[in-house]
Amino acid sequence: MGDVLAGFQTVWEFDTDSMLIRFERGIRTPKLLQALGERRIPFEALSGVELAVGKRGTVVLRAVPRPGADPLMDAADGQLKDAYDPYRLVLPAERETLADYYAERIRESLGPEADLPAEAHLVTVPTPPLSFKAYDGKASFDGKAISFRWFWTGASSEKWKVGDQRFRIDELTGVEWRSPESRGSVGTAPREGAAKGGAAKDGTARNGIGRGSPKGGGHGHLRLLLRATENQPPGRPDQDPAAVVFGMGYGLVHQSLPFAAAVLEAVRASSPVPCAEGAPAPNRAAAPRRDPADIAERIRHLGELHTAGLLTDDEFSAKKAELLAEL
Repeated sequence: MGDVLAGFQTVWEFDTDSMLIRFERGIRTPKLLQALGERRIPFEALSGVELAVGKRGTVVLRAVPRPGADPLMDAADGQLKDAYDPYRLVLPAERETLADYYAERIRESLGPEADLPAEAHLVTVPTPPLSFKAYDGKASFDGKAISFRWFWTGASSEKWKVGDQRFRIDELTGVEWRSPESRGSVGTAPREGAAKGGAAKDGTARNGIGRGSPKGGGHGHLRLLLRATENQPPGRPDQDPAAVVFGMGYGLVHQSLPFAAAVLEAVRASSPVPCAEGAPAPNRAAAPRRDPADIAERIRHLGELHTAGLLTDDEFSAKKAELLAEL
């Protein structure tokens, strides 16, 4: 098409087989959109386009991605507020005729499988390395594995017992992301039914209040879904060593969601070879050696947990020996 349609904080630039969505920088532009910068959306990644009356004298043009085409939207699983939706373009009401014209042009450009879920991701996501700080630890992704390094100020004793974690992509079946801004994210009980790459389908949070949970406000989490435990009910994220917990001030949406999307993209792109029946599962990649000062700090914290009665003598001795072995 070669045309440009500019709205509030967002610009759509049309090409023959795709459109480039650019997000302006500014205090009124949500941080998620600023973090994304721009996104190339092939028309084959869309299932349709909608035009509706917006608020305060505006109209809203929204491209509808096909399920499975965009890992960012798959990870978000319908939890994003309208202002954070990267597929929305808000225009002044007097441009409704122009918006309708472009909506029709997009419909004419849709692929033959627009009504079907995509068999592969068609929209790119931020590339690793990526990291963000949650309430109870720091999550890092280098493209091959995800690492969780616990914070002694926020992590639960359950996470401290097992230590820092590292998960290879081929150990995962998906990722579950829960926004701290979603309705029902405060103090709800764990529930079953999460999708691979999204939150619980019934819209309820699968997390609880605990030692490792943010104080006040809503809280969300990012949980890695493991092949080894895919048939087991999930535990509370604040006690699950395969999850990090965050709130409004930790693990913000613009940091944790692109991270979740990148992990989901890597999981889907990988093609693990199933183990033969009776064969042992592959060993987890060893975590890198840690700084001696860090080891000393962790042993000190273990001593505090032991003194408080949260660790038994055997647990304390075993964990201390494990940490010393990493020097």
